[in-house]
Amino acid sequence: MSLSTSFERISLPLENPFTIARGTQTHAENVVVNITDEGGMTGVGAAAPAGHYGETVETVEAVLPRLLSVVERIDDPHALEAIERELKHAVNDNPAARCAISIALHDLAAKRLGVPLYKLWGLDASQTPKTSFTIGLDETDVVREKTADAVKAGYDVLKIKLGTDRDEELISAVRDEAPDATIRVDANEAWTPRETVQMSHVLAEYGVEFIEQPVPAENPSGLKFAYERSVLPIAADESCITLEDIPQIADKADIANLKLMKCGGLYEAQRMIHTAHAHGMEVMLGCMVESNAAIAAGCHLAPLLDYADLDGALLLADDPYDGVPLPNGEIDLTGIDRPGIGAVQP
Repeated sequence: MSLSTSFERISLPLENPFTIARGTQTHAENVVVNITDEGGMTGVGAAAPAGHYGETVETVEAVLPRLLSVVERIDDPHALEAIERELKHAVNDNPAARCAISIALHDLAAKRLGVPLYKLWGLDASQTPKTSFTIGLDETDVVREKTADAVKAGYDVLKIKLGTDRDEELISAVRDEAPDATIRVDANEAWTPRETVQMSHVLAEYGVEFIEQPVPAENPSGLKFAYERSVLPIAADESCITLEDIPQIADKADIANLKLMKCGGLYEAQRMIHTAHAHGMEVMLGCMVESNAAIAAGCHLAPLLDYADLDGALLLADDPYDGVPLPNGEIDLTGIDRPGIGAVQP
């Protein structure tokens, strides 16, 4: 066997500017990886690096040649665990770069066996939670309009970004426009522990399901304070990056929010899911703003999840890849009629 590899940067415009407590995004910069076997079959994956975790498209492009040399040396797309382990040894950081390779390898391995990825893992495609659809921070009238549009489009699980001095006004507007929707809130580390406890009472009045990462990750004692006193469940995102973080947050949060771009690969994500469940936590898989070349892979993990936040490609104005169907937020793995992760260029 002789694997060949390549990568390219793609710039993806968003449908609307996307704002969280840390800033506004109008484009998503992804790096697409292709791994091709001797028969011309190609696996595709993508990196969606986040500056918050010290990674950029430039760092991804800088380390990919070294990482892809590992793939070419091992030269076996089915040696998934071994390759992910070697990638981490080669470059301990840069998880999004490693993740792009992990996705491309899993895609190629499943394609070579002629099955969708979830079948390669033996998962039950009928057991998938709905993905939430995210409403970013904006002026109240705009948030109201975006919520109405989301409901009209059929999304009934909404994730609302907060972290302003008008958070109650925003959540009230969302609830007015989506009276029957499941609503989740993400403060992106913008609140103090005491503000979190106070806001939990306010948000509970609006029927919010849970609060994601209300306090800074650098304040684990504050996260525990909020967790022990909040009337709503707490999800840990920025506090939950790698497998080693799971035992550290098990007594500080109800839900572990994983992201492929944080943990570095699909094999590592499965280890984190099982470890979190073993610690009595629920699990959500989130995402960055990503092409379907990455999001599709996360969708195949859905049968293992309690919650999903896999709307990154839905926020794009244009994506060069189609992926797993998400009608009304349903992760429709049974609707895939092609092997691998299901990401294809139409």
